[in-house]
Amino acid sequence: MRIASNWEDYALLDCAGGERLERWGSTILIRPDPQVIWHGRAHPLWVKAHARYIRSGSGGGQWETLRSMPQEWQIGYGALRFGLKPMGFKHTGLFPEQAVNWDMLGDYIKKQNKQQPERELRVLNLFAYTGGATLACLQAGAHVTHVDAAKGMVLRARENAALSGLAERPVRWITEDCLKFVQREIRRGSRYDIILLDPPSYGRGPGGEVWKLTEEIDGFIALCGELLHADGLLLLNSYSAELSPAVMQYLLGKVLVPALGGTVSCDEIGLFVESTKMALPCGSTAIWAGAK
Repeated sequence: MRIASNWEDYALLDCAGGERLERWGSTILIRPDPQVIWHGRAHPLWVKAHARYIRSGSGGGQWETLRSMPQEWQIGYGALRFGLKPMGFKHTGLFPEQAVNWDMLGDYIKKQNKQQPERELRVLNLFAYTGGATLACLQAGAHVTHVDAAKGMVLRARENAALSGLAERPVRWITEDCLKFVQREIRRGSRYDIILLDPPSYGRGPGGEVWKLTEEIDGFIALCGELLHADGLLLLNSYSAELSPAVMQYLLGKVLVPALGGTVSCDEIGLFVESTKMALPCGSTAIWAGAK
């Protein structure tokens, strides 16, 4: 498992009874996590949380405020800054475990820039949410195209770029259905050095387009392959229980390797739990890397 272990403003304090206890800056939140099937709460801050997300029996849920807290606040990861707030379906606007991928992407881009300083690395970030990976790539020196179907998420990503002092870096902010955007880029003959995919299990585009991960992802990766340079990189994230790391590795190997060569790797990503000193799995990443 690859662990996001460089956080200072975030900590997974404890997890038990189907919930996580997390510190976001100075704000303590309790959020549901169905994989946490064990019991025994070991951290004193369970009784001092500022808010708790309560799931509804009919789907969805709502935040319950337990103590006075700001409506919005900021945290940092290195030089990057992110605005947070309690959002729908237990979210805050950031997935802290993804920091392990931000670090990997930053190191990869800096290495490529050092080896080929004349080449401008172009990154396509699809289902890009509030821009954690976009900011990491911009900071490392790449040109990024940030695409998400939700206008509000693209706006928050732009705000995070401004907070991080990256608003003037080379970036395109695009609100569009990701499949339609990729199809149009293929017709334009566009090419990218890095493609990032963090698709939802289920979603709808701005025009009502329906996305179901297990039905769409195979063909979607094939289309992305048409945009990739043969020496490029494609990173696929998933939080779906239907896509294990090995399944994702097989998928990329079957779709991309015959067309572009290269190799595929995979692993879980996770966070350390302060109370137990063990790692909680928080998703999976598979990476296709082209031959150099």
